[in-house]
Amino acid sequence: MCALIFLFFLWNLLLFLASFIHPRCYWRMKMKEDKELDLGTNCVFLFQLASETIDREDWSNYLNLYTTTESQRFAFALAFAVDEVNRNPGLLPNISLFDYMVFGCKTLSQFTSYMHMNMNKVHPNYDCTREPMCTVLLTGPNWETTVFQLTFGPFHPVLSDHEQFPHLYQMASKDISLAHAMVFFILYFRWNWVGLVISDNDQGIQFLSYLRREMEKSTVCFAFVNMIPVNMELYMSRAEVYYNQIMASSTNVVIIYGDIDYRLALNLRMWESLVIKRIWITTSQWGDAITKRDYTLDSFHGTLTFAHHHPDISGFKNFVQTVNLINYSDKYLASMEWMYLNCEALASNCNTMKNCSSNATLEWLMEHTFDMAFSSSSYDIYNAVYALAHASHEWIFQYLVHQEISTLNNSNHECFKLHDTLRNIHFTNPVGDRVNMNQREKLEEECDIFYISNLQQGLEIKVKIGSFSPYFPHGQQLHLSAEMMEWVTGSTKILPSVCSADCGPGFRKFCKEGMATCCFECSPCPENEISNETNVDQCVMCPEEQYANPEQNHCVDKAVVFLSYEDPLGMALALIALCFTAFTAVGLGVFVKHHDTPIVKANNKTLSYLLLISLMSCFLCSLLFLGRPNTATCILQQITFGIVFTVAVSTVLAKTITVVLAFKLTGTRRRMKYILISGVPNYIIPICSLLQVILCAIWLGSSPPFVDIDAHSEHGHIIIVCNKGSVTAFYSVLGYLACLAMGSFTVAFLARNLPDAFNEAKYLTFSMLVFCSVWLSFIPVYHSTKGMVMVAVEIFSILASTAGVLGCIFVPKFYIILLRPERNSIQKIRKKS
Repeated sequence: MCALIFLFFLWNLLLFLASFIHPRCYWRMKMKEDKELDLGTNCVFLFQLASETIDREDWSNYLNLYTTTESQRFAFALAFAVDEVNRNPGLLPNISLFDYMVFGCKTLSQFTSYMHMNMNKVHPNYDCTREPMCTVLLTGPNWETTVFQLTFGPFHPVLSDHEQFPHLYQMASKDISLAHAMVFFILYFRWNWVGLVISDNDQGIQFLSYLRREMEKSTVCFAFVNMIPVNMELYMSRAEVYYNQIMASSTNVVIIYGDIDYRLALNLRMWESLVIKRIWITTSQWGDAITKRDYTLDSFHGTLTFAHHHPDISGFKNFVQTVNLINYSDKYLASMEWMYLNCEALASNCNTMKNCSSNATLEWLMEHTFDMAFSSSSYDIYNAVYALAHASHEWIFQYLVHQEISTLNNSNHECFKLHDTLRNIHFTNPVGDRVNMNQREKLEEECDIFYISNLQQGLEIKVKIGSFSPYFPHGQQLHLSAEMMEWVTGSTKILPSVCSADCGPGFRKFCKEGMATCCFECSPCPENEISNETNVDQCVMCPEEQYANPEQNHCVDKAVVFLSYEDPLGMALALIALCFTAFTAVGLGVFVKHHDTPIVKANNKTLSYLLLISLMSCFLCSLLFLGRPNTATCILQQITFGIVFTVAVSTVLAKTITVVLAFKLTGTRRRMKYILISGVPNYIIPICSLLQVILCAIWLGSSPPFVDIDAHSEHGHIIIVCNKGSVTAFYSVLGYLACLAMGSFTVAFLARNLPDAFNEAKYLTFSMLVFCSVWLSFIPVYHSTKGMVMVAVEIFSILASTAGVLGCIFVPKFYIILLRPERNSIQKIRKKS
């Protein structure tokens, strides 16, 4: 646990320190060589141990064999490493690591021919003039041989097969970390649509698998994949297809990876001549090669390269200048290798790289160079020499301990022993890097990210703008210097590279069948759903107490509303209810004041008083539906409504039966006269009301009304309403009222033509017709409305039905009593009769 805590703090400390490390800068002169396959990766070197040493002056004879810059820089790196090993007293005491034969950068056939021509001079792993020693080859990755061999240059997946190549060691690491770094870099700039140009060989296919695996994790897609064939005829037949792919693609970012061969270089040169503007991302060997051969590929005037991280090696420049009688100038050295310089000093000399004058910059650089910088392949050669030295040191030590070195005469046996030692060797090189020769135990390496800018007159500037470390916590693995990027590019704007424009907040993305996952279309979020991020797959439903704003990018709290007295609609309904109540109260007062008049007596004044009081109660019960609902008001609304309307309708029924009995009885039917005189029809009112009370009691006992919220009827509002509870009970109450009303209507309709000046059967018929019509209309309208309108419909139905009964039964009587009092006399009644 303590170790993990220490490692965690160490990571954060390194991350903190990384922010203070200023990016490195390099410069060199761009050469215009263009020799097919003369790119240094076919150089071959032979090693043996010897008792003699090689002075720096002796290296001149070997280094003069190399006539091209590409081959010279590898030969110089090799000579520097061998010289450094031979001067180290702790390695190979009394024995020198001897570059026994130095060849130019040749093909395998050229090397074989050379070996046959020099059979009398040298035999691999055997020399009669020396003690039996093992010979080791150091080659580029394009060499395929089964002898004891170390390779420099890019990692080759086929050569990692230990069964097929048991004695071959690749100094380079796998390009997994390069793929990781490229994908993290792509994600940093929010790109998701990139092209890929690779060699159609094992290396290209392996890198494609690394890259595809990382891109799928982060939803990054290939716009196209150009696999450049090795065969020249096949390439020429497909060249137009490759061109059309990149021109038709909407991507602005293209990754280049593969062997630095003539076909791929020719493809890039054609694109450059056609002025194809893209952001080019390459590995270090391509970043070095394409710029030195005028393959500028400049979208924003430069190329981004990714390379395995290695420290700077001091003393290399001094070695190169002293191994030959000719003292190499900085300008010549810069044409062969990168020269390290002070990045801060260069930044102060140029505001941006675009503002640098080539002549003035070159003169300034000649005064401020520090040392030569190794490329990745040169660093592989450097480590290979030290690996062989450490393995030989261990191997010789083992033989000395067992006193076997003087008795061995089988060089093959020696090589196998050296091979076993080299396979398990691990050491720290002079610059502090840990080197492990066991391929299976090699970890991912850190990567450096460089920006190479091409200035005029063949001057190149390479600036380290960032780094990638797989050992930092997730999300902190990539470090980029925005200031340096702005300085070298002269702009803070980076081209976008996406298949589809981002779906902003308020939209969601959806992919059509056959489209890549990075390609999509945008559609607005459905109603009351939001998205507050870009490129979301699904919108999120707002909670019931909130609603989506018009832009649909966040939820807003809904306003709590109800049909209140302050609301215009609620105020109007309340005013109407109070006016009708007042009018009914006035009418009751008129009836009470004129209770001795014939018209009041003829219409059963007791039932008329009761009906007027119940109608006033009906008008007033509508006020219970206004204001903020609570449990008490919700229960009182329905119970009061059901009972007072039952009293009113049953009173109308009693009045109707009384009228029928009064005009249908004859003198001989004494018992019926007794029923009418004794007021038996009046018992209908309590009986009918009791039945309604029982229904209401069942309603309250089973599922009473309660306070509820309606969050969907009105956008942006939460409506507080009274839920009916049991819908069955509610419609049972209404159905019972409907039965009473239909009964009253039927009886009144049968007695409508009875002769009498004050026969109110017609008025009762019309009142029940209006009452039934209102409540029959109420049911469909009530179910077609929501929220506050539903409450308003119920209030309106109460007021309309009550007003209909009041108007049809009592308004004609009020008219006679108040405006035509001459008709309110016994003479008029008898005359009419």
